[in-house]
Amino acid sequence: MPFTAPFALPRRGFLQMGALGLGGLTLPNLLRAEAASGTRSPHKSVILIYLVGGPPHQDMFDLKPNAPKEIAGPWKPTATNVNGIQICEGLPQLAKIMDKLAVVRSLVGNQADHDAIQVYNGHNPKKPTPAGGWPQFGSAVAKLQGPVDPSVPPFVSVCYTCTHGPYNEPGPGFLGQALSPFRAMGKTRDDMVLRGLSVERLADRKTLLSTFDDVRRDADASGAMKAMDSFTEQAFGLLTSSKMADALDISKEPQKLIDRYGTGNPKVFMDANGAPRVPQSLLMARRLIEAGARVVTLNYSKWDWHGGTNAEGRANNSIFLREQEDFPIFDKCVSALVEDLHDRGLDKDCTVVILGEFGRTPKISAITGRDHWPNVNCVLMAGGGMRTGQVIGSTDKIAGEAASRPVTWGELFATLYHNLGIDTEKALLPDLTGRPQYMIEDAAKPIAELI
Repeated sequence: MPFTAPFALPRRGFLQMGALGLGGLTLPNLLRAEAASGTRSPHKSVILIYLVGGPPHQDMFDLKPNAPKEIAGPWKPTATNVNGIQICEGLPQLAKIMDKLAVVRSLVGNQADHDAIQVYNGHNPKKPTPAGGWPQFGSAVAKLQGPVDPSVPPFVSVCYTCTHGPYNEPGPGFLGQALSPFRAMGKTRDDMVLRGLSVERLADRKTLLSTFDDVRRDADASGAMKAMDSFTEQAFGLLTSSKMADALDISKEPQKLIDRYGTGNPKVFMDANGAPRVPQSLLMARRLIEAGARVVTLNYSKWDWHGGTNAEGRANNSIFLREQEDFPIFDKCVSALVEDLHDRGLDKDCTVVILGEFGRTPKISAITGRDHWPNVNCVLMAGGGMRTGQVIGSTDKIAGEAASRPVTWGELFATLYHNLGIDTEKALLPDLTGRPQYMIEDAAKPIAELI
């Protein structure tokens, strides 16, 4: 079968590729060459991965092997490909690419309750909020920067709806419903349907126009025409374009790459009220970024381990049995995402941030395992052109408090905005009273060690 190029390159691009040699014409090298030739127009983006329920920092990226057994736990640290940095032995694939990762071990100012709000907007919910509430990070970015492509929303959520309400995304706050994310997963995949009509049926333009007339008429009656105009404009573009549907269809990827990420059952919710353990969400996020999304959020598995049952419903009274289940799948899909971004030349433009709402108690309880611990939290980051291959901050000998370089949530989110090209010292958005608001808590600056 003759070779068919997956995309077109100008002559100059092929000349640049020629230096690679015949053996170098792999997909990653083709993608890098395409970016170098100027035929791609990469935009800055963020993939935010919420580990629902608070992952145990001292069992993953901040092990304390010299602490007493009831604190250290059974896991041993393993060396990474960066001298002097160790992480959990249960994460061998991530250990091999530590040079592409950055770990913040000293995130402070966390909340004490199960609530995703701070993860998604960077603000402590206990502090005063402006009229209407703080918007999600993705909503703010969508307002400040708008879409890259009119047929792809700037903010896409592939989060599954959790039965425990506080685990879910907090909403667009004072920016209004028009700045809500385009939701693509779980029950909310109904967003891909307008008035009961599927994407296929909407190919009939007469039906589409008639549907929009009905939507507009109802909106007029309810006084929500302004917001509905924004909705219908976006819906028209999304539902009549194949770009979003293609981005959400991971079957278009080579099977080898799908296998590299791994797959899970989206109908199996961990411990009933968490999120499903679906590695394919990370692959979908990468596809959405390539399609033109600026921010993609996703929730992954359930990390609130207080005994109970595992994914198959078997009794599981030890958090370490759940860790044995989750760590290998997490290790595989996250390392696949990071390597995939590098292979496709997206590592300078796409930032990946992975975290939960708090850390875990140093002392292991026979009843609750590791309980909620707001004193310190851990964050895994990659891409974004950041200085990776480093650990920022440290904790004390039991991983209970920040011992050096405490990092605030404001600094973390200032870094995300910075990586998107947004100057948080100048960017202002009006709340419901018309008062301009800065998006970053306490006027924090980006994490200097990463920039």
